[in-house]
Amino acid sequence: MQLYLPIAEVSVDAFLLLGIGGMVGILSGMFGVGGGFILTPLLFFIGIPPAVAVSSAANQIAGSSFSALLAHLKRKTVDIKMGTVLLVGGLVGSSIGVAIFAKLKEMGQFELVVSILYVALLGTIGGLMFAESLRTIRRQKKNTPVAARKRHTWAHGLPLKMRFRTSQLYVSAIPPFVVGIMVGALAAVMGVGGGFIMVPAMIYVIGMPTKVVVGTSVFQFLFVTGYTTIMHAVQNKSVDTVLAVILLLGGVIGAQIGVRLAAKLRAEQLRILLAALVLLVCFKLASDLILEPSEPYSIELSR
Repeated sequence: MQLYLPIAEVSVDAFLLLGIGGMVGILSGMFGVGGGFILTPLLFFIGIPPAVAVSSAANQIAGSSFSALLAHLKRKTVDIKMGTVLLVGGLVGSSIGVAIFAKLKEMGQFELVVSILYVALLGTIGGLMFAESLRTIRRQKKNTPVAARKRHTWAHGLPLKMRFRTSQLYVSAIPPFVVGIMVGALAAVMGVGGGFIMVPAMIYVIGMPTKVVVGTSVFQFLFVTGYTTIMHAVQNKSVDTVLAVILLLGGVIGAQIGVRLAAKLRAEQLRILLAALVLLVCFKLASDLILEPSEPYSIELSR
């Protein structure tokens, strides 16, 4: 069923959009990532203008995050206090990101800059994720014991310490605040949730228990991406409501499926599949930047 998107000014298949939203929702529920790093490039591929794709993707991440958050709250795997610190940083970062978004759009360089950022980001994330998953699988086959992760890191020596009872931590609020700023800026400029930065940082830098990190990151995504969507709609007029609603519907359903799958399937194998998908999207974006377009054009000066 073809559907016309007024802000994007294109016609797309509604079931295709619903499927894309559902797939990204599953990723959100399974891995605690917003899924925007896959969603936004996929929207590029089906002809959605980059500025509209980035702005509307933030809304979908908010919806799938809400659905996933409900499931994690039932499991009591959300550290509300830590999530609030991340959220404050995220709101600051997203405000900065929206300003950068508007400037790039004004200069006419938004599509190029975002595409290059995605190639660098996806290539790095996909490669690291794939290598780490292979190492984990090899360790399991050889029955090699995994070294215990240190709960006390350099971050514990910083000032402004707070007690986070759910995470069983007494640590400085500075690192999670800074991580929140980075994630908020990425959400605004690239339409990503930022879980690929937040989750590893909270585990290895802050020392949070893995079971609490995913739910806490989803808590932050919900409010930061919601705020980002409102800012884009008000300041940049780049949110396509029809596109956002369809993606949101698919994302809410997919997130519930993802949370259930996460409890049943082996994480290492799933991470390899996710890494392969990330690298495939990276390759497609890179090839679009490098290869000559099928319809070359020329620029002529008007007289």
